[in-house]
Amino acid sequence: MKSGVIYQMEVPYREPLRIRGFQFGNERGARACAIVGSTRGNEVQQTFVCARLVALLANLEHEGMISAGKSILVIPCVNPFSMNVQQRFWPQDRADINRSFPGDERGSTTERIAAAILRVAQTYEYGIQLCSFNQQGDFLPHVRISYQGPISERSAELARDFGLPYVVTRVPSPFDEMTLNYAWQQSGTHAFSLYSMATDRIDKGSAQEATDAVLRFLLARGVLTSVASKAATPAPTTCLLREENLADLRTRRSAGFLITTVRVGDRVRKGQKLAQVLDAFDTHPLETLQSPVDGRVFFMRTDSLVQQHMVVLRIAPDA
Repeated sequence: MKSGVIYQMEVPYREPLRIRGFQFGNERGARACAIVGSTRGNEVQQTFVCARLVALLANLEHEGMISAGKSILVIPCVNPFSMNVQQRFWPQDRADINRSFPGDERGSTTERIAAAILRVAQTYEYGIQLCSFNQQGDFLPHVRISYQGPISERSAELARDFGLPYVVTRVPSPFDEMTLNYAWQQSGTHAFSLYSMATDRIDKGSAQEATDAVLRFLLARGVLTSVASKAATPAPTTCLLREENLADLRTRRSAGFLITTVRVGDRVRKGQKLAQVLDAFDTHPLETLQSPVDGRVFFMRTDSLVQQHMVVLRIAPDA
């Protein structure tokens, strides 16, 4: 393992911002896979997963389990400054690094950081980003791909090698065209956004799922020769799902306390009561949310208070 600084810049009142990378395998060989962790300051779980991968890959390298002529890069945290000051976005202007790609070496701070990351990461055949959602909540671990044409179709097939229950594809909006996933694909890299259960806290169970999924993918793609963990277990059946087919449960005209009766991953039946909105002053029920389909709970908000017309749960239909 070799570690070094991918990018460095001065920031006010603190030591310089240093984005560190860890390289495994043959540094002069084929650049097989780049793994990028948190781009936002509250993505604790994403940084933790990458840190675990650094430790695991170091052991695998020591045991000679990285394929000859292959190179792996891990960047656990792209935004250590925001993480240090406990801010989700860049503190000075509230800019989102993962909405700053492909970046600009002479642009704003976040654009310069994005350009530096992409300059290195786009040289790899596969790109895996540990992501979080723009809504506060928990996810069933899955892989997500922004559809851009033939490269995305091939990536969706390759994503089965992660061995997770779902691969979700989506048609990117203009907002998505500024993400690392989109920029990676534009440069010819097969890009995968990997979602774990949590964001601003460590969930060890789903962190283990995510690390095992990455190792399974690297093993299947010939980057690793073997893995010393349960990641080598045969992958379960993976469902390819379009994002528009997820069933959303929204509050209607109600706002108040959110009380849920299910957890992420639970199987539910059509018509089953999944959540209630209670009045914030006397707790009488204002609204009951029922599942529109048979399926599994794919996403659930973790906020205790909800507003009108807010997505509370997303169900992955059995079909």
